[in-house]
Amino acid sequence: MGAYIARRLLLMIPTVFGIMLVSFAIVQFAPGGPIERIIAQLQGSDVSAIARVGGSSGGDFGSQAPGSAASDSVTSQYRGAQGLDPEFIKELERQFGFDKPAHERFFLMLSNYLTFNFGESYFRDISVIELIKEKMPVSISLGLWMTLLSYAISIPLGIAKATRDGSRFDTWTSAIVIIGYAIPGFLFAVLLIVLFAGGSFLDWFPLRGLTSDNWAQLSWPERILDYFWHLALPITAMALGAFATTTLLTKNSFLDEIRKQYVLTARMKGLNERQVLYGHVFRNAMLIIIAGFPGAFISSFFTGALLIETIFSLDGLGLLSFESIVNRDYPVVFATLYIFSLMGLLVNLISDLTYTWVDPRIDFESRDV
Repeated sequence: MGAYIARRLLLMIPTVFGIMLVSFAIVQFAPGGPIERIIAQLQGSDVSAIARVGGSSGGDFGSQAPGSAASDSVTSQYRGAQGLDPEFIKELERQFGFDKPAHERFFLMLSNYLTFNFGESYFRDISVIELIKEKMPVSISLGLWMTLLSYAISIPLGIAKATRDGSRFDTWTSAIVIIGYAIPGFLFAVLLIVLFAGGSFLDWFPLRGLTSDNWAQLSWPERILDYFWHLALPITAMALGAFATTTLLTKNSFLDEIRKQYVLTARMKGLNERQVLYGHVFRNAMLIIIAGFPGAFISSFFTGALLIETIFSLDGLGLLSFESIVNRDYPVVFATLYIFSLMGLLVNLISDLTYTWVDPRIDFESRDV
């Protein structure tokens, strides 16, 4: 097992390198950029943008004649930059690192990322790692509890549906599951707000933040209750689609195993249904469920998290990533991509190792990676 883990860890290096290379290349061809954004803000008299570029040498933006050759050669690649001092544009390029060739910037970025040095955000006066740490509790809370809740309900329900296949219970629960899957999570979130968060009926749950303003003054039991009080509605909204998917996946997986020959043999040996189900069927049927756990956990940070964070005013990584892409805040974009690529690969490795815990007959050492 040690050799298998070592091989998988080594394979993560070219995988992460490929992810970062492709993403970096796409960004090079994408229209717009941080310099163009600042130029647009400057020409719109955005004082905050001017203050952000402190220490630059662009005091007199209109000192260079618009028709001069120097101005045209420096600013021609930036639309709308006419009238700005070319020295100021050069200072912007130097500040953001665009005075270096693309390949040099890419390998410099990777060398820094090896030590988890992500630099500072272009448009926030804070380091990227501190910014990610600040947003991480919201995303971990949503992803972790949503995944655990959906699995805690879906697996028992899926098993019950498989053992009662074709019954009235199976029919009605299937109808409820399908309806739940058809309702978008953000729409269900709006419904929950209307019903339970002061919309038009009840005002039981808060709408902003992960904790209350007086959280520091609360006792530990009160803090736990306050934490889950804030998470109740967003987790419920996020778990709706995952709940339906995992339930049907569990049911179909158990049905496939129940119909196999070894189950009939176990029954003929005198084992009762519970012994057959949990002693033989469970560990085989659960393999596909475990395989889907990493994707369910990691995707919760990127898919429904953005809309849910926006609706419930939760400032997490989903909202941060979206705003960074819109604002062309490349250090934040690439840092979050790098971190979650590593997380995804590590969680997939943990998932494979869990296979051996569920079914000791699986031996990864005898298989090629």
